[in-house]
Amino acid sequence: MTAKRALDLFGGLALLAALSPLIAAVTLSLACAKAGAGGVLRRRAVAGRGGQAFTMLTFRTKSPLAGLPLLLHVVRGQMSLVGPCPLTPGHRECVGESRRRLSVRPGMTGLWQISGRSELPWEERELLDLHYVDHHWLGMDLAILARTLPAVRRRRAASGSTAGRSRSARLA
Repeated sequence: MTAKRALDLFGGLALLAALSPLIAAVTLSLACAKAGAGGVLRRRAVAGRGGQAFTMLTFRTKSPLAGLPLLLHVVRGQMSLVGPCPLTPGHRECVGESRRRLSVRPGMTGLWQISGRSELPWEERELLDLHYVDHHWLGMDLAILARTLPAVRRRRAASGSTAGRSRSARLA
């Protein structure tokens, strides 16, 4: 077992154990709110390591909590805690020169996550993913993991302040 896989397995199991009450609460909340509206989980086919497709599960919510079920994929070895952004098997980055991104498992987080995620142009996200594939090592993974939570908090704070300004402008 490589050090990266050991980090994924033990980190994923520890996070699942620590977050299990939150996962249960989100599941219950979504089940009550969305009864009969497609279920609690969203399913999407993604390309894993070597191009092996699997069905990725996320919660049907638009909050950072949506990704909690991804920990199951990390423990199963389909995903990694850190890696390139998961893409559908037919995506243009899964063929040709960019196919090398499939030499590693897709990640719950990565350089794309800590560098601005949806605010980045697609080409820049692609370059960050390929840089990770070509240069990843355990120290880089640990640094990305350490920067993920602050990056998510910054994005939430920025979107909250934008929403607050928009609301203030509407009230004026």
